[in-house]
Amino acid sequence: MSWKDTYKVWQERTDLEPDLKQELATMNDDKEIEDAFYGPLSFGTAGMRGLMGPGINRMNVYTVRQATEGLATLMDSLGDDIKKRGVAIGYDSRHNSRKFAHDAARVLGAHGIKVYIYDNLRPTPELSFAVRHMGTYAGIMITASHNPKEYNGYKIYGEDGGQMPPKESDMMTGYIRKIDDIFDIALADEQEMLDNGLETIMGEDVDAAYLANAKGVTVNPELAKKYGKDMKFVFTPLCGTGRMLGERALRQAGFTNYEMEPTEAQPNGDFPGLEHPNPEFPEAFVRSIALGKKVGADVLIATDPDADRLGCAVRQPDGEYQLLTGNQIASIMLAYILEAHKQAGTLPKNAAAVKSIVSTNFAAKIAESYGVDMINVLTGFKWIADQIHQYETGKADHTFMFGFEESYGYLIKPFVRDKDAIQSLTLLAEVAAYYRSRNMTLYDGLQELFKKYGYFREKTIANTYAGVDGPAKIKALMKKFREEAPTHFAGHQVVVTEDFANGTKTTADGKVSELGIPESNVLRYILDDTWIAIRPSGTEPKLKFYIGTSADTLDKANEKLANFEKALQEFAEE
Repeated sequence: MSWKDTYKVWQERTDLEPDLKQELATMNDDKEIEDAFYGPLSFGTAGMRGLMGPGINRMNVYTVRQATEGLATLMDSLGDDIKKRGVAIGYDSRHNSRKFAHDAARVLGAHGIKVYIYDNLRPTPELSFAVRHMGTYAGIMITASHNPKEYNGYKIYGEDGGQMPPKESDMMTGYIRKIDDIFDIALADEQEMLDNGLETIMGEDVDAAYLANAKGVTVNPELAKKYGKDMKFVFTPLCGTGRMLGERALRQAGFTNYEMEPTEAQPNGDFPGLEHPNPEFPEAFVRSIALGKKVGADVLIATDPDADRLGCAVRQPDGEYQLLTGNQIASIMLAYILEAHKQAGTLPKNAAAVKSIVSTNFAAKIAESYGVDMINVLTGFKWIADQIHQYETGKADHTFMFGFEESYGYLIKPFVRDKDAIQSLTLLAEVAAYYRSRNMTLYDGLQELFKKYGYFREKTIANTYAGVDGPAKIKALMKKFREEAPTHFAGHQVVVTEDFANGTKTTADGKVSELGIPESNVLRYILDDTWIAIRPSGTEPKLKFYIGTSADTLDKANEKLANFEKALQEFAEE
């Protein structure tokens, strides 16, 4: 059907959910209507994410039911044992998150699939933990992470607690696309599911189990006891999801002398004052900076709306606060972990850290100085989870120490298989206490690392191509970079071109070898001490450009970064 036909079907539904029916009646812009109905919401290995509202290209109860029907059909095909293991479901503070979660439970119940659902909002990493802890086959997390309030999403997890592997995800997508009528999906009665044991409510039991595991995140408990009580910091769990578990994890680790930003600690799907509730943006710290100045805090720590990402701002000598990048936060945490284990004599000989291919070489240089391997994987935390699985099953001889992505996601202990801001909150507080024990701040600590390893600078540029034509524009740009194959950027020669779509690495003199890494639509260019990468986003209509460079001074590193950014944009726009 054309988008107009699909739109008409929705208009003629007399049983359409009242809120969607009302919103549908107010839609009068043809472009908006076309975008909502031209095609189904994209479903990938991480699930789906989009604007909420009526339409097959929107997040609503019908698209959530459709996705869950695909999962249920996949589980049907795998047999009764898989169905008995069931699915764990979590949700954040966004509008409709609770409703979407319970609708997903009802779809699974109609297939006789066991459901474990949280009694209230919980961080995404606790859903990953629940999959492993309850032994379920899959997990569903209703969240759009750090997107604006108009969005919601559906993240799908596999049985290891990581994002569902590509093979199973592709099978699920196939089942989703075979559903003829999005409105004709059976729903069980949830009270009956509770009465007959098909649904179980999760709560304090899983919280306590998570926190018991989280005790292992602390490297040196004495630091918190000795310096934590005097160290002031601000914790702001944006939109409330990270509050309960974050506070308990901090107290458990011995940190009690912190302030909480009161407005942002309350669950609120309107995200008041936060157009972008993302801790990588300065606007997410406006209120906590004001509070930090009032109480004299050394560091401000923020978790995003589903508490899987963490950002921070550090007090500089002039009393102002500077935001750290995800790469900088990861590097300073990794340096602390490795140094603490080295001093304690507990650093394994086969220690390894894992990062995505678009994350900083700063951390790689730190790891190298401790004799620790840095493993590069594709973007997406499922690839870090896959490495951990290889280590645990003996397929690779390494001991996992730390994993991260530049997009403010970190994992310290692998009882979770996704990025975990609750773990990171606890560790970063400990790192701040460590520097306090040396009469330093986190800002001072970062400067110390720069002086030792060099000044590293990175930048991510996300160009948005929304609407019906967006995917074609992104595809055309990726084609341009491949076919025109740039040999120089900003006067610097491309030494190696890596194309992860065909798994090849090509040197400047034309020698081709295999990358030995799974396929992905990513290009990366290696220059002297600089790298550039390009990839389409897996969850948003964006083409992302990444630049990483370094120099012996901060000014030189900033200048190089600006020059490479200009050259990259000019090539893209030619």
